[in-house]
This record gives sequence, structure tokens and C-alpha cells, in this order.
Amino acid sequence: GENSAPEFVIHPSYLTVFFLLFSVNLLDSRTVMGDLGWIAYPKNGWEEIGEVDENYAPIHTYQVCKVMEQNQNNWLLTSWISNEGASRIFIELKFTLRDCNSLPGGLGTCKETFNMYYFESDDEDGRNIKENQYIKIDTIAADESFTELDLGDRVMKLNTEVRDVGPLTKKGFYLAFQDVGACIALVSVRVYYKKCPSVIHNLAHFPDTITGGDSSQLLEVSGVCINHSVTEEAPKMHCSAEGEWLVPIGKCLCKAGYEEKNNTCQVCRPGFFKASPHSPSCSKCPPHSYTLDEASTSCLCEEDYFRKESDPPTMACTTPSPVSTVKKGKITKNSISLSWQEPDRPNGIILEYEIKYFEKDQETSYTIIKSKETTITADGLKPGSAYVFQIRARTAAGYGGFSQRFEFETSPLSVAASSDESQIPIIVVSVTVGVILLAVVISFLLSGSCCDHGCGWASSLRAVAYPSLTWRCGYSKAKQDPEEEKMHFHNGHIKLPGVRTYVDPHTYEDPNQAVHEFAKEIEASCITIERVIGAGEFGEVCSGRLKLQGKREFPVAIKTLKVGYTEKQRRDFLGEASIMGQFDHPNIIHLEGVITKSKPVMIVTEYMENGSLDTFLKKNDGQFTVIQLVGMLRGIVSGMKYLSDMGYVHRDLAARNILINSNLVCKVSDFGLSRVLEDDPEAAYTTRGGKIPIRWTAPEAIAFRKFTSASDVWSYGIVMWEVMSYGERPYWEMTNQDVIKAVEEGYRLPSPMDCPAALYQLMLDCWQKDRNSRPKFDEIVSMLDKLIRNPSNLKTLVNASSRASNLLVEHSPIGSSAYRSVGEWLEAIKMGRYTEIFMENGYSSMDAVAQVTLE
Repeated sequence: GENSAPEFVIHPSYLTVFFLLFSVNLLDSRTVMGDLGWIAYPKNGWEEIGEVDENYAPIHTYQVCKVMEQNQNNWLLTSWISNEGASRIFIELKFTLRDCNSLPGGLGTCKETFNMYYFESDDEDGRNIKENQYIKIDTIAADESFTELDLGDRVMKLNTEVRDVGPLTKKGFYLAFQDVGACIALVSVRVYYKKCPSVIHNLAHFPDTITGGDSSQLLEVSGVCINHSVTEEAPKMHCSAEGEWLVPIGKCLCKAGYEEKNNTCQVCRPGFFKASPHSPSCSKCPPHSYTLDEASTSCLCEEDYFRKESDPPTMACTTPSPVSTVKKGKITKNSISLSWQEPDRPNGIILEYEIKYFEKDQETSYTIIKSKETTITADGLKPGSAYVFQIRARTAAGYGGFSQRFEFETSPLSVAASSDESQIPIIVVSVTVGVILLAVVISFLLSGSCCDHGCGWASSLRAVAYPSLTWRCGYSKAKQDPEEEKMHFHNGHIKLPGVRTYVDPHTYEDPNQAVHEFAKEIEASCITIERVIGAGEFGEVCSGRLKLQGKREFPVAIKTLKVGYTEKQRRDFLGEASIMGQFDHPNIIHLEGVITKSKPVMIVTEYMENGSLDTFLKKNDGQFTVIQLVGMLRGIVSGMKYLSDMGYVHRDLAARNILINSNLVCKVSDFGLSRVLEDDPEAAYTTRGGKIPIRWTAPEAIAFRKFTSASDVWSYGIVMWEVMSYGERPYWEMTNQDVIKAVEEGYRLPSPMDCPAALYQLMLDCWQKDRNSRPKFDEIVSMLDKLIRNPSNLKTLVNASSRASNLLVEHSPIGSSAYRSVGEWLEAIKMGRYTEIFMENGYSSMDAVAQVTLE
């Protein structure tokens, strides 16, 4: 008969699975109701004593006690026992044995041991063979013997001994017990073998497996994936000689449309889907999509909502934002002005419009203009020519479709003008352009000395050439927009569309000039404040709505300046708007405008529904796929690339300063430089003065205040770690001084749990001590784009044991000074439930933990 159902425990390392021993009886003399069929030789040796237990079941006991006679050789032979395919069997003996000292006159011949033998046979006719053909298993001695006094009190001291035999090569065997002069009673004999029981592990079924014949042998057993599961690496486990399942390899995954629950694959119910076996669980259909079927691998878009074929199934379905009505404005022989209404259902806040136009019948050669307004003027057109225009809007969810085609014609060239008169504008323009180009060349040649030694006479020369421009010295060079190759003359000023260079508002003598140059003034009547959502350094942060003329009302965030402010506080408050207003990128928080002409003074930005990224991730721990997390990281680095290209160094890049909206679009925020260094709760004073957010800051910035785009890259690596660990605090509860010391000694944060190796390697690249060895932001954008296009590269995870080695062995600050107890350390790495296991195995101090090796 078999024991009860097996129980098993999964070891925390997930490397070994232990089961309670599982055995199968081949013989148990206590359970045989009839004759055992054993024989004794000689017949006056072993004697069967027939008794019954309390349930009147027969008890088969054999005894012999020829201690007074010389040269005893009494054999008891069992009947044939089938091994049922087992190559290793175990024999359990229960017996009593009398102490020779309690036998008067028997000390010379009395023994206190007996022998056990076996003989293999394929049939039941091999019992009557010669004694010397039996193989000895062992000499059996008693741990406890009884005396005559014990016998009088009927106190029987029962001994239990177990021996094993193997490997066996035939179908069955016989056992034999030899007495050589002991006083012994054999109470019971149980013969059994061990097996690893049938089990489901990692969604694979492993059958009953009889253990091997060698005591140290591990049998490799292949598992079969259960229903609705598939595998990339064949699942295997190893059956030990003791009947334990050990060392699982590979696993099965619930196929698309099914998720793992209670070690089974359960179907995704209607309204949920699972696109890939590698997705952790069924997900609710994205916004504006549905499924009515079970086991769905994707969701269908609702009517009038769409998703591109290249979009992942996790992306929400959106409606295009077509512009339906376009009106023509002023038309000249070289330009056409247009205006339009915002779409009725824009599917989010419109970030910008894209206008595509081309000369009629010349569709292959077209021009793209982008505008944040609902008006545009296309210039540089041919006189008397027809042009076709199409307009589309972009929100955080992406571009909508282009509108229908609208056709307009420029005014014809006047035929009354004489040829000489027609040449005058060309000459004027040519001369003007020539003068401008000459001055630009001169200014470029003189720019080095200007920036190094003061603007001097060179700036005066530029002022004469360009009285309408404000020239500044000491900023990064301008970049020409590759989509715009010509200069436009607009209202008497030179407009360079491609130049995007950050200008420090602190260089303005009058801060109000910077605010009005870079931020749009909003009428207070356009703002509706709804509720307070937080508190800033200068006042309350509220949510509300903004209604601008010609546009639909939309939600905004509003920062207010508290009553009783000083002039310095007002300058600092509006300084952030002066910085933010220079930026125009989908991954940078967008400034709508400021209110400075009435009180309270306000800064109005777009509203980000999900708040700060670190808080959002903590609230949604483990709820996103790796691709979704990489998408967040891609948005952040795209914004940082834009800032870097403009020559702006953020200096406080951290997940707390990233905002995230309802579409999971991440945007860089917090551009108040004074607050970065003086009022950030994460900042700490350094030896060189000033405050720095230590845990996010590169070593050279801490030591020498060397802030560059390369130090922002270091901070971005920390943000990557925060995102992949769902908002975990970098370096946990280490002090700032411990962090500085550990980083200087080469310590780097270990990989977050279940982090793809490619992402952790990118983090380590960002944390290179030599800032010139760190990747640039544009390189990081390219790396993440490749991972998003090839998600299979995200399947390889950082090895768990390598993480332990990095954390425990290589860097003693974690083990020795950061944590006061093992329990505190385990709680910090989210493994507090294993505290008792560590204590039970002798790891009661952090010094002991620091000695843990990979083995």
C-alpha cells in the first residue's frame, strides 16, 4: 500500500524542490492475513508463534533461542518478493533480543547478533539453494536488549533496523535470516522501495519515478506541459535516491489567452486578454477596446476607434482627430494663410498640428509645417499656382488622420510691372541676405574670443547689423532644423526656425523680461480652480480647467504664489516658468502660461492625471509588463535628449520629478534650479557647500560640482533602477555618507528583481565612473528603441545568485554598516518572510550574511 498524498515545499532560491519521502511496500508481514509461506531450516530452529492483535488480525512472529547449544546455524527463508521494477529496496526489521548476561550458563555460546542475506531470482523456484549462494546484507545488532526481569514485567524493548540493497538486476529476490546462537524474536519485516511522486511543478507534470539503484544517483526526468501551456526550454527535474525532486530546469508558460493560477492555466475571461505566453497574467482590455470571447489574445477596437497594425495589443484604441473645416485667410502671390477649428473629439489635449501641403499634381514633393495654433501661413509659394493642404492633430496618444484635401490658389503675378521694377525686390533681398550672411560669418569667427573675453566690439558690430535681435554670449551653439533650410522674413525680424538653444533667465537684469519673453500671459478669468492637490515651496498646487479663446476647455495644473511673498520669492517662482516656457517636447511638461497681472500669481501647466512617477509605481507594484516599463523609460530619455540638445542640464533628474499621465506618457518636470540645490528633501550638504540629491547624483558632481549632461545620464541610470524596482528607494536606508563612500569604492546598485539583463547593463553603463565613458542620451534612445522593436532581447533576466553576490559579498558597506540586523536587511530587499530561515541556519548577524557565497 502507498502512503498518503505527498507534500512539498519550494525553496526560496527556486533551485530545489523538496518532497516528503514517498515509499511503496513490497512486503509487510504485519498485514499478511494468511500463511507467510516462509520456511525454517533446520525445522527445530526458527519457530513461528501465532498470535492475534486487538483486532484479531494474525501476528507473524518468528523466534529462536538455542543459546545453550554449540555451533548454531538456523536459517529462516522468506517467500519470493517481486521488486516491481525497483533497483534499490529497503528492509525494515522490528525485533527483540535477550541480553546474554541474563542467561545463566550461556555466556560461552550466546550471541547478541544475527545475519541478513538476499538472493536475486527471476522466478519463485530459487529459494532452495545452497547457503553460500546468498549474499550477506549485514550483521544486525540490537540497540536495546531485555533481561529475565524485563520478561517477568512483560516489558519488551523493540528494536528497529533498516538496511538497503541495490542495484538489483532481476525481477525479484528472497531474504534469509541466519541465527548463530542468539535469543531473538523477529516481530515484523517490511520491504519497500522509494519513488519521487507524481507532481506538477512550473506548469509541467512529472510522473511517479522510482529512484535509481545507486545511493547518490540523480535521475533526470522530463516533464510534460499541462493543458494550455507551452515551453521554450524543456522542463526537467531530477529524482534523488531518497525520493526527492531536485534541481528543476526549464518551465512551461501558459499560452496566449491563458494565465497561471494555482499551478494551472486558466482561461482569460471576456473583457480580458493575454497576447503572449511571456505576459504574466490576463490584462483588462485597453481603453476603447473589448472582447466577448474567452481565451482572447487581443481586444477589438470599439466602433470609430482604431489601432495601427504596428501598435502593441496593450495600446489603447484611439479616434483620429481630423480637422473638418479649413478657412482661407490672406492670400498673396507668394503665401496662403489658413485657419481652422479644433476637432470636436480630439481624444486628449492637442499638443500640436501638422500641416502638409504641396503644389497641385506634385504630391511627391511636399512640405510639413508644425504649429501649436489653429492658424498658419505658408510662404515661399509660386504665384498663380494651386496648392493642396491637409491638416492633422497630435495628442499624447499619437497623430490623428489627415483631413480631407483643401485646395487654394496664390494670387497671379502682376503683368503691369516693368521688368526693371520687378528686379528691384530681388536686388534688395539679395543685398540684404548678402549682408546678413557676411555678418553671420564674422560673428562665428569672433564667437570664441567673445565668449572667452567678453562681447566687446564684436557684440556692438552685431547690434548694428541686427538691431531687432537680442544677442547673448556663453550659450551652446544654435542648431539648424533639418526640415527647414531657408530663412524667413517675418514682421521685419529675422526668424530662424531651427535654432533651439536654452537661455538662462538669471542672465536677464530684469526677470520680468524673461518671463514675458518665454511665457504667455493668461487672463485670470480663463482659469477655474477646482481643488488643491498638493503643496509646493511657494504655495498651493491645484487642479483646474483652462478655457482659451477658440479652444475647448481642458484640465490644467496650477501652481500659486502664496500671499506675502518677497520679491526674491517672486523671481524664483517665475524663474521656473521662464525655463519651462523655452521647451516644446511631448516628454517635457508643457507650460500653458502664467498669470502675473493679478493675484495670486500663477504658473499654469498641462495636467498629469497620475502624478509623480515614483508614487504611481509604488501604488501599482508589479502591474506592468516589461515593455510598458521600457516605454516609460523611453519617454523620459527622449525628453532628456531634447534638454541636452538645447544645452540644458537638469541636475535633479529623479522619478519624483517625472510626471505621468493617464496614457502612461512620462514627462520631465521640476525646473526650479534654486529648489534643486536648496529645498529638495532628498538633498544633503556636501563638503564644497550647497545641497545635492546625493542618491541620484554622479560622483564628479558631488565632489567637484561638475554638472553636465553626463551627470544627468548617471541620474537617468538611477531613474531606470527606480522604474524597474517600482519606486524602491535607491540604496535603501543607507546614509548619504555611506552612499558616497560606497559609490567611490566601486559599489553599484544591484539589479532589481526580474530585470532584463540588457536594461541592467545599460544602468551600469550610465554609472561609469569616467563620465566620458557613459552613453549619450541619443544613444540611449536608440538602445531602447531596439529593445522595444525586438522584445525577445528582454527575456534574459539578471541571474538571481549574481545579484546576491553583488549585494552581499563584493561591497561590505551593505553588509556591515547600513543595516543593524538581518531582519532589517531582508525587509529592505523585500524578503522579510525569510528571516526565520536565515536565523535557523546560523545567519544571525550581518557579518555572517556578508560571508554568503554563491554555493
